[in-house]
Amino acid sequence: MSRPRMDDRLRLMTNMPGRYHLEKWTSANGKTPYFACRVQRISPVTMSMAAPIGGAVGDWVTAHFDEFGVLRGQITRPMGFGFTMSLDMTDEERERLASHVQWLEKHKNYEVSDNRRYRRITPKDPQSTIILADGVMIDCFVIDISMTGAAISADLDVTIGMPMALGTVVGRVVRLLDPGFAIEFLTRVDFDSLENKLICPRSELRKRLIENA
Repeated sequence: MSRPRMDDRLRLMTNMPGRYHLEKWTSANGKTPYFACRVQRISPVTMSMAAPIGGAVGDWVTAHFDEFGVLRGQITRPMGFGFTMSLDMTDEERERLASHVQWLEKHKNYEVSDNRRYRRITPKDPQSTIILADGVMIDCFVIDISMTGAAISADLDVTIGMPMALGTVVGRVVRLLDPGFAIEFLTRVDFDSLENKLICPRSELRKRLIENA
C-alpha cells in the first residue's frame, strides 16, 4: 500500500458537522462558547470550515468532529462565512489523518437514517439570519431544518419560549443544544420551500422584507 502524501494535495471535500471555539473567547460566566460548524475541505495540512463566528489571521481554534476527533490550529484566511485554518499536528498525527482522509475519499457515504415524523435535512448553505422580537438581526449557522423547526447556532443567549424568526419563518425556542438551540415554527413549512424560506443571509433577508413591506 502506498504511503499517503504529507502535503496539501491530498484533500477531502466533505460536509461533516462539528463544533468549535475560538481560544481567545470566553463568555461573561467564564465558560468557553462553542458554535456549530461544518468541514468543507480537509487535508493533513489545512482545513476549511463553514462557521458563524470568524476570527483574525493567527487566532487559535479548537474543533471537535466525530469523524476526526479534536483538531487544533490557527486561522490562515478568513472567509465570508467561516475560515481556513492550518492544523497543528505532529508528523505521526498528520500521517494518521492522511490515511483517514484517503480512506474516506474511497468510501464516501455519510447518509444517516432519520426516523423522526418530520425528516430533518442539512441545508446546502448553512448561513442564515435570525430576527429577534425587537427587530435586531443576527447572523446564524443552521445545523438542520425540518417542516416544523430548526437547530441553530449563533452568538446569542436564548431562553426557552423566546420568540424569533429564522429567515422569513417565525418560531420560538423550545430546546437548548450543545452547541446552539432548537426553535419550533408557529406554522408548518412546506418541505419544498424549506431552504428558500429559512436560508437567508442578512442582505437577502433585508431585500425580501423591503419587497414585502
